[in-house]
Amino acid sequence: MPLDKLVLILMIVIIAAGVTVWLGTLAVAAFQFGGPGWLVFVPAALVAYVVWRVIADRIGNAEDDHYDRIQK
Repeated sequence: MPLDKLVLILMIVIIAAGVTVWLGTLAVAAFQFGGPGWLVFVPAALVAYVVWRVIADRIGNAEDDHYDRIQK
């Protein structure tokens, strides 16, 4: 496995753990504040969308895989 893919997997796992904790605290805050408290999920959805687009671009970019095919 190339080193860049290993680092990408580790970063995704670390970020996913942080996002899980962050979403948990947002959910608790939303339940405490009632009706308008659900608006705190708007930034969470925006961050999730940006992360999804970055990962999809990284996986689907053919230029990044150019050096994986070079014999060492």
